[in-house]
Amino acid sequence: MTTTLGDFTATGIDGSQVELSDYLGQVVLVVNTASQCGLTPQYAGLQELYTDLGDRGFTVLGFPCDQFGHQEPGSEGEIAEFCETSYGVTFPMFAKIDVNGPDTHPLYEWLKSEKKAGVLVGGKITWNFAKFLVGRDGAVIGRYKPLTDPAELREDIEKALAAE
Repeated sequence: MTTTLGDFTATGIDGSQVELSDYLGQVVLVVNTASQCGLTPQYAGLQELYTDLGDRGFTVLGFPCDQFGHQEPGSEGEIAEFCETSYGVTFPMFAKIDVNGPDTHPLYEWLKSEKKAGVLVGGKITWNFAKFLVGRDGAVIGRYKPLTDPAELREDIEKALAAE
């Protein structure tokens, strides 16, 4: 049986357990985030995509991670407040996770195994704001480097939204 996004659970930023199967049927962009990174302004672009395309079945799932330069040192409450007050984030955010190493969240083990982008050594996540696009069926469609501006993903997202 093929693994999909729907096979995973994660802890919401509020501490609740979230079944990622709740997102099957939507196009999902999974992003590892950080509040004190040079790429942090990407939150604005992610929120813009979510605002513009959310009513068509698109969502962003943000997973804070403190593995790159200690750029996500805050608590979940501090992260949630920062995202809301600084960038108006309304898309789902989750508790901090590891995306590499022995404590890698199972979702990220799967995402990395599905798309080992050729430029990424060993399939590891190289920095904050790496992005994975997941189709309505829960399968990974694409992987994008941290420096990829969210606006550059709009065409791929719209294609996935149009696919049946």
